[in-house]
Amino acid sequence: MNPMHLFDESHERTIQEPQTADFLRKMVIFKNLSTKSLRLIIKRIQRLSFKKGERVISEDEKARGVFFVHSGAVKLTKQDENGNEVIVCMKQKGDVFAEACLFSKTSELYPATATMLQDGQLFFLDKIELEKGLHEYPDLAIQMIEYMSDSLREMTSTLRDVALLDVYAKSIKTLERLGNKFNTSTTRWNIEIPLTIQEFATVVGTSRESISRVFSKLKKEGIIEMKSRKIIILDMCKLCTLMKPAY
Repeated sequence: MNPMHLFDESHERTIQEPQTADFLRKMVIFKNLSTKSLRLIIKRIQRLSFKKGERVISEDEKARGVFFVHSGAVKLTKQDENGNEVIVCMKQKGDVFAEACLFSKTSELYPATATMLQDGQLFFLDKIELEKGLHEYPDLAIQMIEYMSDSLREMTSTLRDVALLDVYAKSIKTLERLGNKFNTSTTRWNIEIPLTIQEFATVVGTSRESISRVFSKLKKEGIIEMKSRKIIILDMCKLCTLMKPAY
C-alpha cells in the first residue's frame, strides 16, 4: 500500500472551518480548547473521504498521523502468521484511532490495519503536528490522555469477556456493547451494527459456526436479525435482560 495515498485528490476534501470547529467541539479531546487553539488545530488538519471496504492504513505501514472519524465506521484489525484477521476494535463518529503512534519509541509502524465498514470521512492530523500541539496546549494533552485511558479500560473489559465467558455470554455482551456504540438515536430498537457473522465472530474470538448457533437462537426470540450484511438488534431492552439474573 502506498502511504502517500492519504494525500491523493481522490481522498482529500476542502476543510470548512465553521463546520469542522463544531464537530471537533463535540469530541472529548477538543471540547475544552480555546477558540485560538482550536483554529490552529483546524489549520493543520485534513479531511479525507473513503468508500466502504477501502483500507485507510496498514499495520506494516510507517505511522504518519492520527485519525478522527467524522462519519462512517472503521474496523481495526490484526493478522496472525496464517493471515487470519482479528477485529481488535471498531470506531465510529467522534472516535480517534492510530493515537498509539504518538511519542512512540518502540515502533514507527501503525499498530493495526484500518478498513472502512461504511462510506465516510476522516480527519487526519500529522503525527509531528499533533505532538507539537500536545506540547503547546496542556489541556489538549490531558484530554488525549483521558481518551486513551478510557479506550484502554474498554479494551481490558473486552479482553476479560473474551477470556472468561462462554460463547453465548460473550456474544450477548459484545452485541450489547456494539449496540450502545452504534445506536445513533434515543430509541432502543432496530440498531444496525455494520458487521457480517464472520466479522462478528472475529470480534468475539470464536468460530463462525458457534456464532451462527447463538444468532439462530436470538433470531427465534425476536431479538436480532441479519439484513444486507448487517446485524440488526430489534429489541435492545430484551437483549440486555439476557445477562441479568432473574429474581
